[in-house]
Amino acid sequence: MGRPRKSAQAAQENITVLDVKPIRTLAPMFPAPQGFNTYTPPNNPSFVCVTPYNLPNPESGSNPPGFTGGQMPPPEFFMGASGAPTPKALKGSKLKKSVLNPTPVQMKSPYMPPVSTGEVKKRRGRKRKSELITPDTTGTAGTSTGTASASTAKVGTSTGKRGRGRPRKLEQTPKKQKENVTGDITVVPLSLSLNPREAVEEVLMTFDALRRRILQLDEANQVKNAQHLKAGSIMMSNDLRVNRSKTIGHIPGIEVGDMYFFRIEMCLVGVNTQTVAGIDYTKGEDEDRLAVSIVSSGMYENAEDDVDTLIYSGQGMSTKNDQKLVKGNLALENSLKRGNEVRVVRSVKDHANPPNGKIYVYDGLYKIRHSWTEKAGSGFKVFKYKLFREPGQPDGISFWKKAEKWCIDPSSRGDVVVADISSGKESRPVCVVNEVDEVKGQPGHFTYTTALTYKDGINPSKQTEGCICTTVCLPGDTNCSCASKNGGHPPYSAQGVLVSRRPMIYECGGSCGCGISCRSRLTQKGVQLHFEVFKTADRGWGLRCWEPIRSGTFICEFTGEVMDSSSSASNGDQDDEYLFRPVYTDQSFKWNRGPQLLGEPSSDDLGDAAKKLNVVVSAKNMGNMSRFINHSCFPNLFWQPVVHDHTDEGHPHIVFFAMKHIPPMTELTYDYGLSEGESVKRKTCLCGSHKCRGTFG
Repeated sequence: MGRPRKSAQAAQENITVLDVKPIRTLAPMFPAPQGFNTYTPPNNPSFVCVTPYNLPNPESGSNPPGFTGGQMPPPEFFMGASGAPTPKALKGSKLKKSVLNPTPVQMKSPYMPPVSTGEVKKRRGRKRKSELITPDTTGTAGTSTGTASASTAKVGTSTGKRGRGRPRKLEQTPKKQKENVTGDITVVPLSLSLNPREAVEEVLMTFDALRRRILQLDEANQVKNAQHLKAGSIMMSNDLRVNRSKTIGHIPGIEVGDMYFFRIEMCLVGVNTQTVAGIDYTKGEDEDRLAVSIVSSGMYENAEDDVDTLIYSGQGMSTKNDQKLVKGNLALENSLKRGNEVRVVRSVKDHANPPNGKIYVYDGLYKIRHSWTEKAGSGFKVFKYKLFREPGQPDGISFWKKAEKWCIDPSSRGDVVVADISSGKESRPVCVVNEVDEVKGQPGHFTYTTALTYKDGINPSKQTEGCICTTVCLPGDTNCSCASKNGGHPPYSAQGVLVSRRPMIYECGGSCGCGISCRSRLTQKGVQLHFEVFKTADRGWGLRCWEPIRSGTFICEFTGEVMDSSSSASNGDQDDEYLFRPVYTDQSFKWNRGPQLLGEPSSDDLGDAAKKLNVVVSAKNMGNMSRFINHSCFPNLFWQPVVHDHTDEGHPHIVFFAMKHIPPMTELTYDYGLSEGESVKRKTCLCGSHKCRGTFG
């Protein structure tokens, strides 16, 4: 027989009510990373607060200012051009300045060693993944059930059970990487404008500025890496891109004829999001994949002779097996049935970077008209698609092919009125073309010269102190005095591209030990491209190039008669339409985009540190092709002061560089700026850009 049961009344009398809270209402405390404080105020909802701010001692019993209702006021992250809104909780508080204006979020750079926070012993054996504990507003770590302990619970697991063996230590420092620069990466988004075209160009110029700088650092450290992939990774990880969603047809800010040197550039602006494959596709309304863009890069047997049609081979390794109607091939087949437009990017040879250099050209919208299968040279089946270019679009690849023929045979260029306006003084002939009217002959009367002539008693003849380098100046040479004047690096890359805009560039001169082949003598080697002077419809004569121009490429020097600014004003030179005055503009100095992404100081305010120049150059009576460069409020060139044959920094050489990638037959322009003074006569601007100020001069 069992024990006698107690009555229900007796059992009720023995019940004690316990004041126990459910686990989900507790506020667990986890150890914070080194350099941070952990703080859980009393009577606070369940969460973990790991804050970078210097909070008061929790034992004081008072919450920090602006800390109400258990919610931490969000820091002021960068949100774009308009700036981040100030948290209401921070307004009127008595927090320190460092709290009200927190520093940007810091991340470890992939190009620098991590900052050491203490001695950590190296572990032997197989590497283990670091275990991170992520604060969670629900009071639980990841998706674990039950209470979590910093030493026993794995975040992201479903059991919360302790693993076998000794507890694993949290990683305090990541794996050391190769040192290229010092400092941390600061996440600073682009100040993208509302204009789609400007946003696209800002993304591309930021990418190329990063690539050039990384290349410069890698050359100094003798590191061979794919700098474009590094730059693209930084851009992608910080969401510095436009046109993120896949769309059919034209996309905002992209124009027919736009050029790209890397596939990652097309990813950043949304032309084609594939870094290796050629077919970019999305899903249609009926869940069928539709092709939105293809890249004909020459890897497959494509027929590209006709500028209006393209026979495109399907994707898949046809050298091993038959291609299958899946993924991109299926998307092309569906687009044939649906009849949707497909963006086509063609490739041309980059003659400046032989033998395998390529330039990708956006050729506009095509439609797929036919498809079939055939055996390739390997004997396996491949899919073929015939695309026709949609009518009514601007010239794309056809313009490129014409310009390539002119470079090979300048005499094949039509409508030429002067074969070479330089009379052989340039390394390549500079022809004059008139496609507007029947007027023949040279545009104006002037003496063509490739050098400067000094007037008003200006005599900057003192030679600069030269370097002791032999043959050429090498990157990373700390003994090169010329490199030290340019911030410790040669100002140009091995491909002859300017790395960054500077208040003054110091090239090697006659007193240097290096030869003419030195990269630091770039502007002294003369013009290296094919240019033509052409008649415009409403702005007189202009200048354009037959070849594609890469961002940072040297264009030419502004030559003519050098005079002091004071004497030019007194001589009534305001009516001189061929006068250069050193007026700084914001667009010129913003070319050094994104240095914060590499832990370097911003150069957006470089104009404040720019050297004051007294130089004024008139090309009215004598000059070169630069006298025909027109003004634009949205230019594609900028001017850069350079010295190499004297030490007078007030009268430097004025040199033009490409601000962005410039397709062939695009007019070259720079911003004349707005000069100060009552005597300055403003001229009406006819640039027609979306940023037109209306006047210049």
